[in-house]
Amino acid sequence: MTSRWWFYPALIAVSLALVAVGVAALTVVLLWPNLPSLEVLTDYRPKIPLRVYSAEGELIGEFGEEKRAVVKIADVPEIMKKAILAAEDDRFYQHGGVDYTGVARAAVANLQGRREGASTITMQVARTFFLTREKTFARKLSEVLLAFKIEALLTKDQILELYVNQIFLGQRAYGFGAAANIYFGKDLKALSPAEAAMLAGLPQAPSRQNPLVNPKRAQQRQQYVLRRMHDLGWLAPDSYKKALTEPLRLNTDQRDTFAFRADYVAEMARAAVFEQYGDPAYVSGIKVYTTVRRKDQEEATAALRLGVYEYDRRHGYRGPEGRVELPEKDAESEDTIEEALQDREAVADLVPAVVLAASAKEVTAVMRRGDTVKISGDGLKFAARSIGGGANPDRAIRRGSIVRLQAGEKGAWSIAQVPKVEAALVSLEPSNGAIHALAGGFDFNANKFNHVTQAWRQPGSSFKPFIYSAALEKGFTAATVLNDAPFVIEASKTGGQLWEPKNYDGKYEGPMRLRTGLAKSKNMISIRLLQAIGPGYAQDYIRRFGFDPRMHPAYLTMALGAGSATPLQMATAYATFANGGYRVKPWFITRIVDDRGETLYVAKPELAGESAERVLDERNAFLMTQLMRDVVRSGTAARAMSLGRNDLAGKTGTTNDHIDAWFAGFQSTLVAVSWIGFDTPTNLGVNETGGQAALPIWMSYMGAVLKGVPEGDLPLPSGVVAVNINPVTGLREADARSKLMEFFYAESQPAMGEEGAFARDATRPPEEVRNQIF
Repeated sequence: MTSRWWFYPALIAVSLALVAVGVAALTVVLLWPNLPSLEVLTDYRPKIPLRVYSAEGELIGEFGEEKRAVVKIADVPEIMKKAILAAEDDRFYQHGGVDYTGVARAAVANLQGRREGASTITMQVARTFFLTREKTFARKLSEVLLAFKIEALLTKDQILELYVNQIFLGQRAYGFGAAANIYFGKDLKALSPAEAAMLAGLPQAPSRQNPLVNPKRAQQRQQYVLRRMHDLGWLAPDSYKKALTEPLRLNTDQRDTFAFRADYVAEMARAAVFEQYGDPAYVSGIKVYTTVRRKDQEEATAALRLGVYEYDRRHGYRGPEGRVELPEKDAESEDTIEEALQDREAVADLVPAVVLAASAKEVTAVMRRGDTVKISGDGLKFAARSIGGGANPDRAIRRGSIVRLQAGEKGAWSIAQVPKVEAALVSLEPSNGAIHALAGGFDFNANKFNHVTQAWRQPGSSFKPFIYSAALEKGFTAATVLNDAPFVIEASKTGGQLWEPKNYDGKYEGPMRLRTGLAKSKNMISIRLLQAIGPGYAQDYIRRFGFDPRMHPAYLTMALGAGSATPLQMATAYATFANGGYRVKPWFITRIVDDRGETLYVAKPELAGESAERVLDERNAFLMTQLMRDVVRSGTAARAMSLGRNDLAGKTGTTNDHIDAWFAGFQSTLVAVSWIGFDTPTNLGVNETGGQAALPIWMSYMGAVLKGVPEGDLPLPSGVVAVNINPVTGLREADARSKLMEFFYAESQPAMGEEGAFARDATRPPEEVRNQIF
């Protein structure tokens, strides 16, 4: 009896095993019919984000929860395949969906206290497409059954292609094509073995092993993958040693995943497409092609930032943007520094750093990821008053100060600060309204408000050309003489307070021709001109340039640009002068296509001289261009002559109390408008006029993009005559020694001069107006 002691335990074990097999078999019978269809794999249509492209077809924006760049398996480099297989499933091409050798190896490893999974790539594809990550027996069995089903339907390369494109790899990257761009700013084919191993190590724990967040853990996983590749004979010893020590240059600025920066344009495109197609636009692979040109956009961004930096430097260093208490030893400060900088993103090219030591001759600071730099010489000039013993305590740079650093062209660092002022620059083609460049602010990630399209600001003197244009239609001429002298309008006539307007510089020069008045931006001339033609007439007249009359009340303050307009409105309005009198509409989307390449939309812009509506007499456009060329030649924008061109025209703009500064200008092929000001209306400072603050931005941009562009002609239109006049009286001058040539409508030529007489408009305004003109 005792010799059969083992019988009953064995019987129980066998019975339990049979029960387990029966349960498993029953589970398989129940699960198999309910397994999902594999149609989603055979007709693979991943969620592809909305993508925005430049005029040259370069990617400038991407919108969607999943960043993905679908690649064919034939386009995946061999080193990337080997890295994936070494990390996840080295027997992928040998097993039938479940790797029993791998299961056994994982079991032994787990018994030894080492974590090792047994999921094959096929099982991961099953889980990724069809299942959740819950740890239950039924879910695991479904994963195994689906793996068998997938292996029976697809080839190994088809399965691997699905894996390569669908697996989540952190940073919203789905698939290795997107991950290569996001982490390294590269195409898959350009990856080194070290970089490929880093990416291949991510599927196990994409958040925990993200090299941008946890570089140490990511490196440990990467070196494990490299070691596996070497052990499997897939990486030569020399390549293995090199890869282990290769420093990885991670794309720490995630904004650099695009060809160039055009964030405001990309956002405009996103909003337009979303309005038309809704949420499906973010997952259906729609492509939007824009009119924005790379060179124009890069130059616009650079010009805007340079102008803002120059303004900011003129107004001095404000001091560190924060402080932290650091332990005396630098080695003990790492955690404090990391915490201080983790929520401070780079703004434009301004990098946050914590100061370790500061003296009048040198500042040592540490940036994110522990990079230490020393700043000296010219790099300290901007903040010189905040360094050293005599510095104001509130602005002093000392150990623990959080500052901004900026790298120079030769790699030397300097102390800088994030500007508080904002700016905008937009350019468009006057013949059709196509936007070539649009910089809506200093840095999109710091301030997403688009100052080109959303900022309604007073245009100031940059609005005066529209008043002058209206006056030409009332019989006034460029030679009409008005009095640049102060005057007062009583409260009884304004309906409010006494109004006593002044010229910007406080100087008055007496009678002068309209041409001179515009060139010198004389407020008294503009006000008297508007008074003569009537504010109501001017308010209606500006409709033809695309302005909303409600934004420009019919008061004499309209002459000083006291209404509201956006930089894009101003650019569109100035295009009417540049193209000879046609109203074009601004546009920036050329076409939209779906994921299959089918066209959803094609732009059909109206062209000046063809389909666009003529809203201005071509003679008017000619004369106004002539007048605004004088603004550049000898007026408030004379510094633009340094560009070495004779075809530039435009107008500076400065508002009351120096709240806004503008320059709007053009030549025959391009219109551009620059603006600078604070989001909360604030005085820009003494002498911060349109010519000082906004014009340099415009000049920097136009000087770059017009290189090699021939000067535009300005042909004399029919109905315009050139007449010799007296430069003082504006009348025809018989004495050749003092004459000056001026252009006129044929029907508005001035009379022969008489002693003491001045040229005036042909409509002879009422006596009360005429008295105020002089």
